[in-house]
Amino acid sequence: MAEALKVNNEESQSSGRGPERQPERQTPEWLQRIGEYPRRFRQFLHEVRVEMRQVTWPTPDDVRATTLVVILTVFFFGFYLFAVDLGVSQLVEKVLKAFRR
Repeated sequence: MAEALKVNNEESQSSGRGPERQPERQTPEWLQRIGEYPRRFRQFLHEVRVEMRQVTWPTPDDVRATTLVVILTVFFFGFYLFAVDLGVSQLVEKVLKAFRR
């Protein structure tokens, strides 16, 4: 404890005497972040390559089959929604005609 007090006293006394030390210049945080971008980008590309090696790619037959399922589903729902819209619009028109009389 006495040694800590001695160090503190020496630091407070030496602050007024002798050559002044220049504080170390620290790089601003935003400049450090900009400097890290190339390293982080290379790391990102490395991780992408590692993950892409683990991907199981579908065969051309699988792609054709799933594409056909998607196209048929889109046509089915398109026709279904067309029929529902047509039915609702006719129903609304009949209701409006009934109230015009």
